[in-house]
Amino acid sequence: MKRRTFDGLASLIGLMLAVVLLVAAGLLNWGASFASDTLKSQLSSQNITIPAQTGNPKQSADVTKFFADNGGKIMTTGKQAQMYADHFIGFHLSGMPTYEEASTASRAAASALAADPTNADLQKKASSTAALVDTVFKGTMLRGTLLTAYAFGFMGSIASIGAVATGIGGLLFLLLALLGYLHLRRTDEHAAI
Repeated sequence: MKRRTFDGLASLIGLMLAVVLLVAAGLLNWGASFASDTLKSQLSSQNITIPAQTGNPKQSADVTKFFADNGGKIMTTGKQAQMYADHFIGFHLSGMPTYEEASTASRAAASALAADPTNADLQKKASSTAALVDTVFKGTMLRGTLLTAYAFGFMGSIASIGAVATGIGGLLFLLLALLGYLHLRRTDEHAAI
Protein backbone atom coordinates (compact mmCIF):
# COMPACT_ATOMS: atom_id res chain seq x y z
CA MET A 1 0.00 0.00 0.00
CA LYS A 2 1.25 3.46 -0.82
CA ARG A 3 2.23 5.61 2.12
CA ARG A 4 0.15 8.55 0.84
CA THR A 5 -2.97 6.35 0.62
CA PHE A 6 -2.45 5.14 4.18
CA ASP A 7 -1.82 8.67 5.48
CA GLY A 8 -4.91 9.93 3.67
CA LEU A 9 -7.12 7.19 5.14
CA ALA A 10 -5.72 7.68 8.64
CA SER A 11 -6.26 11.44 8.41
CA LEU A 12 -9.82 10.98 7.10
CA ILE A 13 -10.67 8.58 9.93
CA GLY A 14 -9.17 11.03 12.44
CA LEU A 15 -11.24 13.86 10.93
CA MET A 16 -14.43 11.76 11.12
CA LEU A 17 -13.67 10.85 14.74
CA ALA A 18 -13.09 14.53 15.52
CA VAL A 19 -16.49 15.44 14.05
CA VAL A 20 -18.25 12.64 15.98
CA LEU A 21 -16.55 13.61 19.26
CA LEU A 22 -17.24 17.33 18.82
CA VAL A 23 -20.92 16.63 18.06
CA ALA A 24 -21.07 14.37 21.12
CA ALA A 25 -19.45 17.12 23.21
CA GLY A 26 -22.07 19.58 22.00
CA LEU A 27 -24.90 17.20 22.85
CA LEU A 28 -23.45 16.45 26.28
CA ASN A 29 -23.06 20.16 26.95
CA TRP A 30 -26.65 20.76 25.87
CA GLY A 31 -27.81 17.99 28.22
CA ALA A 32 -25.77 19.41 31.09
CA SER A 33 -27.19 22.90 30.51
CA PHE A 34 -30.72 21.51 30.28
CA ALA A 35 -30.30 19.59 33.56
CA SER A 36 -28.83 22.59 35.35
CA ASP A 37 -31.39 25.10 34.07
CA THR A 38 -34.35 22.79 34.66
CA LEU A 39 -33.18 21.90 38.15
CA LYS A 40 -32.72 25.54 39.10
CA SER A 41 -36.06 26.68 37.68
CA GLN A 42 -38.04 23.78 39.14
CA LEU A 43 -36.49 24.03 42.59
CA SER A 44 -36.69 27.83 42.78
CA SER A 45 -40.37 27.74 41.76
CA GLN A 46 -41.08 25.64 44.86
CA ASN A 47 -39.73 28.49 47.01
CA ILE A 48 -38.25 26.15 49.64
CA THR A 49 -36.16 28.16 52.10
CA ILE A 50 -33.26 26.26 53.62
CA PRO A 51 -33.18 26.55 57.41
CA ALA A 52 -30.00 27.66 59.17
CA GLN A 53 -30.19 24.59 61.44
CA THR A 54 -31.54 21.06 61.10
CA GLY A 55 -32.38 20.51 64.77
CA ASN A 56 -30.08 17.48 64.93
CA PRO A 57 -27.56 17.93 67.75
CA LYS A 58 -25.55 14.89 66.56
CA GLN A 59 -24.90 16.05 62.99
CA SER A 60 -21.36 16.42 61.67
CA ALA A 61 -19.55 19.75 61.47
CA ASP A 62 -19.74 19.87 57.67
CA VAL A 63 -23.54 19.50 57.79
CA THR A 64 -23.79 22.24 60.43
CA LYS A 65 -21.60 24.50 58.28
CA PHE A 66 -23.64 23.78 55.15
CA PHE A 67 -26.91 24.76 56.81
CA ALA A 68 -25.34 27.82 58.47
CA ASP A 69 -23.94 28.96 55.09
CA ASN A 70 -27.18 28.27 53.18
CA GLY A 71 -29.71 29.24 55.85
CA GLY A 72 -32.38 31.58 54.53
CA LYS A 73 -31.55 30.88 50.87
CA ILE A 74 -34.06 29.56 48.36
CA MET A 75 -33.16 26.04 47.22
CA THR A 76 -31.82 26.08 43.63
CA THR A 77 -29.16 23.36 43.40
CA GLY A 78 -29.08 19.59 43.56
CA LYS A 79 -26.63 19.66 46.46
CA GLN A 80 -28.99 21.89 48.46
CA ALA A 81 -31.85 19.50 47.67
CA GLN A 82 -29.81 16.50 48.80
CA MET A 83 -28.65 18.11 52.04
CA TYR A 84 -32.17 19.33 52.88
CA ALA A 85 -33.68 15.92 52.08
CA ASP A 86 -31.11 13.85 53.95
CA HIS A 87 -30.28 16.08 56.90
CA PHE A 88 -33.42 18.10 57.55
CA ILE A 89 -36.38 16.04 56.34
CA GLY A 90 -34.53 12.76 56.96
CA PHE A 91 -33.70 13.76 60.53
CA HIS A 92 -37.32 14.71 61.30
CA LEU A 93 -38.69 11.58 59.65
CA SER A 94 -36.27 9.41 61.62
CA GLY A 95 -38.32 10.07 64.76
CA MET A 96 -41.52 8.93 63.09
CA PRO A 97 -42.78 5.54 62.01
CA THR A 98 -42.40 4.48 58.40
CA TYR A 99 -45.31 5.12 56.06
CA GLU A 100 -46.27 1.44 56.27
CA GLU A 101 -46.24 1.45 60.08
CA ALA A 102 -48.23 4.70 60.28
CA SER A 103 -50.71 3.49 57.68
CA THR A 104 -51.24 0.18 59.48
CA ALA A 105 -51.82 1.98 62.79
CA SER A 106 -54.24 4.39 61.12
CA ARG A 107 -56.24 1.56 59.54
CA ALA A 108 -56.43 -0.23 62.90
CA ALA A 109 -57.59 2.96 64.64
CA ALA A 110 -60.20 3.56 61.92
CA SER A 111 -61.45 -0.03 62.28
CA ALA A 112 -61.72 0.33 66.05
CA LEU A 113 -63.60 3.61 65.60
CA ALA A 114 -65.98 1.97 63.13
CA ALA A 115 -66.86 -0.60 65.79
CA ASP A 116 -67.53 2.11 68.41
CA PRO A 117 -68.12 5.45 66.58
CA THR A 118 -69.16 7.38 69.69
CA ASN A 119 -66.00 6.63 71.69
CA ALA A 120 -64.11 9.95 72.09
CA ASP A 121 -60.75 8.25 72.74
CA LEU A 122 -61.07 6.19 69.55
CA GLN A 123 -62.05 9.33 67.60
CA LYS A 124 -58.98 11.12 68.90
CA LYS A 125 -56.70 8.17 68.11
CA ALA A 126 -58.13 7.77 64.60
CA SER A 127 -57.67 11.48 63.95
CA SER A 128 -54.09 11.58 65.25
CA THR A 129 -53.00 8.44 63.38
CA ALA A 130 -54.55 9.77 60.15
CA ALA A 131 -52.67 13.06 60.64
CA LEU A 132 -49.44 11.11 61.24
CA VAL A 133 -49.96 9.15 58.00
CA ASP A 134 -50.46 12.45 56.16
CA THR A 135 -47.28 13.96 57.66
CA VAL A 136 -45.14 10.88 57.00
CA PHE A 137 -46.46 10.58 53.45
CA LYS A 138 -45.80 14.23 52.61
CA GLY A 139 -42.34 14.17 54.20
CA THR A 140 -41.38 10.93 52.48
CA MET A 141 -42.64 12.13 49.10
CA LEU A 142 -40.88 15.50 49.38
CA ARG A 143 -37.68 13.79 50.45
CA GLY A 144 -37.89 11.36 47.52
CA THR A 145 -38.63 14.16 45.06
CA LEU A 146 -35.72 16.25 46.30
CA LEU A 147 -33.35 13.28 46.10
CA THR A 148 -34.54 12.69 42.53
CA ALA A 149 -33.76 16.35 41.78
CA TYR A 150 -30.31 15.81 43.28
CA ALA A 151 -29.76 12.74 41.06
CA PHE A 152 -30.89 14.73 38.00
CA GLY A 153 -28.43 17.49 38.86
CA PHE A 154 -25.65 14.96 39.47
CA MET A 155 -26.24 13.40 36.04
CA GLY A 156 -26.05 16.89 34.57
CA SER A 157 -22.68 17.37 36.26
CA ILE A 158 -21.44 14.10 34.82
CA ALA A 159 -22.66 15.18 31.37
CA SER A 160 -20.75 18.44 31.79
CA ILE A 161 -17.53 16.59 32.62
CA GLY A 162 -18.17 14.25 29.70
CA ALA A 163 -18.68 17.23 27.39
CA VAL A 164 -15.30 18.69 28.35
CA ALA A 165 -13.48 15.36 28.01
CA THR A 166 -15.16 14.56 24.70
CA GLY A 167 -14.52 18.07 23.40
CA ILE A 168 -10.83 17.80 24.26
CA GLY A 169 -10.69 14.41 22.54
CA GLY A 170 -12.43 15.85 19.48
CA LEU A 171 -10.01 18.78 19.28
CA LEU A 172 -7.07 16.40 19.68
CA PHE A 173 -8.31 14.21 16.81
CA LEU A 174 -8.92 17.32 14.70
CA LEU A 175 -5.35 18.49 15.34
CA LEU A 176 -3.96 15.03 14.52
CA ALA A 177 -6.03 14.86 11.33
CA LEU A 178 -4.77 18.28 10.22
CA LEU A 179 -1.20 17.24 11.00
CA GLY A 180 -1.81 14.05 9.03
CA TYR A 181 -2.94 16.07 6.01
CA LEU A 182 0.15 18.28 6.33
CA HIS A 183 2.32 15.17 6.49
CA LEU A 184 0.49 13.76 3.48
CA ARG A 185 1.63 16.73 1.37
CA ARG A 186 5.27 16.04 2.24
CA THR A 187 5.18 12.30 1.68
CA ASP A 188 6.87 10.98 -1.46
CA GLU A 189 4.33 9.78 -4.02
CA HIS A 190 6.14 6.49 -4.53
CA ALA A 191 6.78 5.65 -0.85
CA ALA A 192 5.21 2.41 0.33
CA ILE A 193 4.49 0.94 3.73
